[in-house]
Amino acid sequence: MGFLDNLMGNAAEVDLSKLEKELEDILIEGEKVDRGYNVFRDMFLFTDKRLLLVDKQGVTGKKVEYHSIPYKSITHFSVETAGTFDMDSELKIWLSGTSEPIYKQFKKGNSIADVHKALATYTL
Repeated sequence: MGFLDNLMGNAAEVDLSKLEKELEDILIEGEKVDRGYNVFRDMFLFTDKRLLLVDKQGVTGKKVEYHSIPYKSITHFSVETAGTFDMDSELKIWLSGTSEPIYKQFKKGNSIADVHKALATYTL
C-alpha cells in the first residue's frame, strides 16, 4: 500500500526500522515495537508492552500526541465493518475506568482487519 491508500484511510504496515529515531524518547528501555499500522498520518503501534496511538496534528504534523495504553487496561473492543451505504469502518477501544471508547475511523476496504487482528493478538 502506498501514499494513496494512506490518504484514503487504509491501514498500511509501518516500516519499523524507520521508527527507531522518532520513538527513542517515547519507548522505555528494552521495549520493542512488534508491528505498526499507518492510517494517513496517524499510527497504531503494538509494542511488547502497550498499544501506542500516534496522532500527528496540524498542517505540518510536527505536533504529535502519543496515547499510551497498557494492554491490561483494554477491557474490550469492537470493529464495525463498512457496508453498502456506510462507507467507513470503525474501531472502538474501551479502557478500564472510562465510559467512552477511543474511536478511530477507517475508510472502506479490508484495512481495519489487520489492526483488529493485532489488537486481538495482544489483548486476548
